Amino acid sequence: MPAWLPLLLGFLTAVGPISTDMYLPAFPAIEAELGTARGSVEITLATWFVGLAVGQLVQGTLADRLGRRLPLIVGTAIYTVATIGCALANDMVTLAGWRCVAAFGGAASAVIPRAMVRDLADGLGAAKLMSKLMLVMGAAPILAPTIGGLLLGAGGWRMIFWASAVYGGLSCLLAWRLLPETLPPDRRAKRSFVTLLADFVQIGRERSFITHALMGAATMFSVFAFISGAPAVYIEYFGVAPGHFGLLFAISATGFIGASQFNPWLLHRFGARRVVSFTLRTSASAVAVLAVTALTGFGGLLGIFIPAAVTLACTGLVFPNAAVGALSRHPARAGSASALLGTLQFSCAALGSALVGALADGTPRPMALLMVVGAAAALTAAAGRPR
Repeated sequence: MPAWLPLLLGFLTAVGPISTDMYLPAFPAIEAELGTARGSVEITLATWFVGLAVGQLVQGTLADRLGRRLPLIVGTAIYTVATIGCALANDMVTLAGWRCVAAFGGAASAVIPRAMVRDLADGLGAAKLMSKLMLVMGAAPILAPTIGGLLLGAGGWRMIFWASAVYGGLSCLLAWRLLPETLPPDRRAKRSFVTLLADFVQIGRERSFITHALMGAATMFSVFAFISGAPAVYIEYFGVAPGHFGLLFAISATGFIGASQFNPWLLHRFGARRVVSFTLRTSASAVAVLAVTALTGFGGLLGIFIPAAVTLACTGLVFPNAAVGALSRHPARAGSASALLGTLQFSCAALGSALVGALADGTPRPMALLMVVGAAAALTAAAGRPR
């Protein structure tokens, strides 16, 4: 395996976080320019996750049948064209529709690199490789909101989507020119499409897969309830400038990278089960503190920011271990298993984003209470993991 391959896979995987996070500071500006009500822009985040959920099922199946390279190249091309459509949209419905199409194509960048990791390694080796991906991918949520705030000030919210389209085009070019094929023809699925769909049922019935997948999905629900609600809470409720919002978000996301890089050492010393259990309890405690501060107003901005930062740091340990645990028993169907994992996770992300918008009342309360629901569900799923 080339030493640069994890960097390339991380760069490709970052398409999703960039598309999610870079336009967050522009939420109020988008609503203002398109003349829609407060909270309406969250629908574009929800449709993005719907597209990711559906797209991963399709992309994962194609990746098992056709290999990894071709679906990834075509998917990033679709993402790029649809993101240009987002930049040209003149109403919220059009913007939401193009976001869904962009997500369908961008799903290839979410599901296929995970499958390639499983092609190349398993167990601790896979966890180490996944952590390297997180190092590159984790830079996206740190830099994206800050860059988004700068682009918003320089050229308006449409400039953010033009920049995302450039990133997508570069990803497509790099995949075409540099990405090796990790699934040789003799290992590709040659079963019928109906049989491949039946694989999803079989994978979903396996206890280790479903408990790890639900653990990651519930964590995703909690995290994206925060990500969707944070612009309104920070910018509108606390009066933080869009540029400063990006800085706060970057500080929070730094913990994600730091935790993910400690993951291999922690796994070697304590084992995956203990690491994940402790991390989920820590995250749940932080979310509980956040909920108390949101309900009482005690602590002001810092009362929200600090526990949210702890929660995001914990995801740097939960996500890679949930992915490795879910995929470890499905080497022959890594693409399909990765697709099902991603679909569950991003369906929960879409639900969390949509509920934040639907329940918005101008305070941090809806965001905080939804995060509590996600943290509780993640603990419940973790308790059901096989010994």
